[in-house]
Amino acid sequence: MKTIDVSALKNKMDNGESLNLVDVREVSEHDEFNIGGILLPLGNIRVGEIDTIEHLKESEVYLYCRSGNRSGQAALILESMGFSNVTNVVGGMLSWKEQFPI
Repeated sequence: MKTIDVSALKNKMDNGESLNLVDVREVSEHDEFNIGGILLPLGNIRVGEIDTIEHLKESEVYLYCRSGNRSGQAALILESMGFSNVTNVVGGMLSWKEQFPI
């Protein structure tokens, strides 16, 4: 699985790159703070409910969560489902908030 830290991801965002972001946290966490993208909780991925991102199977997908743990799990699951280019955002939103306070 590929990884990226929040600084490198923010740099891509600041440079205007079009990124496929997927937040694998729960709705309440997403509503509290997010950096965009599609909300698809890890629980949904575990049971194969991935309709909202199926079209991204051949695209680069950046997965994020609170700390990087759930997004790492999601990356492994998606890879096993045929997603060919998933990247885990290490440190997640905890690291994001620490490095880029809002």
